[in-house]
Parts: sequence; structure tokens; C-alpha cells
Amino acid sequence: MEIAWIGTGIMGAPMARRLLRAGHRVRVWNRSPEKANALAADGATIAADAAAAARGAQAIFIMVPDTPDVEAVVAQIEPALARGQTVIDMSTIAPAAERAIAARMAGHGVAYLDAPVSGGESGAIEGTLTIMVGGDETAFAFARPLFEHLGKRATWMGPSGAGQTTKLANQIAVAVTLEAAAEAIKFARAGGIDPARALEALGGGAAASWQLSNLGPKIIARDYRPGFFVKLIRKDLRLVTEAAEHAGLKLPGLALMVAMFEAARTLGHDEDGTQAVAAALDSVSGLK
Repeated sequence: MEIAWIGTGIMGAPMARRLLRAGHRVRVWNRSPEKANALAADGATIAADAAAAARGAQAIFIMVPDTPDVEAVVAQIEPALARGQTVIDMSTIAPAAERAIAARMAGHGVAYLDAPVSGGESGAIEGTLTIMVGGDETAFAFARPLFEHLGKRATWMGPSGAGQTTKLANQIAVAVTLEAAAEAIKFARAGGIDPARALEALGGGAAASWQLSNLGPKIIARDYRPGFFVKLIRKDLRLVTEAAEHAGLKLPGLALMVAMFEAARTLGHDEDGTQAVAAALDSVSGLK
């Protein structure tokens, strides 16, 4: 299949690489060209701009940081789009923005899916992402074989915006569970327990979680190298907060995690992985 991939950062590059290795012809573009150029060795064609990448592609993927970035990409590719193409946004952005873009694309005869992912850099590399999809179910059926190269599970959630709403719910669970893992490790360490052995014990019972097993060892080692940036989880939680306020919801766990990741940012961890929330916990608890 002829595919365009726009956005080749920490998540986008390995995802595009998986489609290349599956035998698809992929044109890539990134606003920082060096990140796209690195995919040439895998067989990607480097496009001159976003419109050149999108022109004639059967599927056009977008993987960029925030709502304004997606809107900017859509504005760039819109003149190059033709009836029958499918645009798939795998970024995490505001559900309302996805609904508005989908309506615009429908006017061009272009299918549009919001398909955010969960699983971090390791999931992007290994093809084990969870993909939550909103939009037309026929378009989902078209895209599903491509999603199967990128993730272990792709679920159609409903009309446009439903994928993003599901992803934001996911981010609440991710953030609060990560805080629970960090606090459990700190409590065990303060009680004189080997935190690695505590992690092994907790991971075999009801406290087991992806955050505990994957990020727990990094928290113990104070290894804050990013698989998913603090600055991006802060962005996601901002989107959740806006949506919750619009719905009239008060979510105390969400409010706590907004404060904790803001503390991590203040401590200089915005470019670190989300496990750096443990550094904020160190600061709050007063125990190193």
C-alpha cells in the first residue's frame, strides 16, 4: 500500500518503520528533517513537505504532539487530498478537534479516523500498542490490517472523537497507577525492604500493573530516560482536565496527578520519562 507518515518522533519513527518492514511503500515527513531522514535506511521515501507525502497515498498517518500540531498538518495536506483517501491521526489531542476535522474531511470525500495509542516507545518498537479508534466503521475495517502491524489490539470505539475520549480515560488510569507504583516502592524502601524484591512480590498479586512491572525497575534505578515524556503526559492530563470540566466532573485523582507532573516539570524533568514522577514524590515526601 502507498502510505504517508507525518511525524517521526519517539513514537512515530518506530511505527513507520514497522509498516516499512511489512512491505508497504512509505513516504515520511517531519518538521525536524533529521528525524525523518533516519528512516531512509529502512527504505522510506523522504517527502519535501507534508502535502508531498500525502499526495496519492491510500492511507495518511499523523503522529504529532498536540491539537494545534494536528490542525497545522491537516491544513498543509488538505489541498493535496483526493476523494477515497483515508487520514488516520494517531496523536493524542482534544476529541472536539477530531470531530471538527472529520467533518471537514468528509466534505472532501476523505475518511478520517482518530486512533491514539497506548504502550509507549517500547510498544511502538515491538508492535504491541493498544489502539483506540473513533470514526466511520468502514474506514476502521480498511485500516485494521495496518493497525495489526502496529499494535496487539485495535478497538473501534464509536464515532469521531471516541478514540480520543478513550485514550484520555486511559491516561487517567496510567497516571494514577504510576503514582501508586512510585509510592509503593518508596514505602517499601523506607521500611527497610529491598525494593526489587518488593516489586517481584507485588507484581505477582492484585497490585500487578504495566506501570509497576515496566516502570518500577526504572524508578528503583532512578533511570528517567524517556519512553514517554513528562511534557506529553502533562499535555494529555490538560486535555482530560478540559474535557472533565466541560462535562462537570470532579476527578480528585486527576487533580493530584496534574500537580505531581507539574512538580516534576518544576524539578527539570519535562524531557524525562513519566517515571520521573518518582522524583517529584521524593520532593513531596521529604525522603530520598
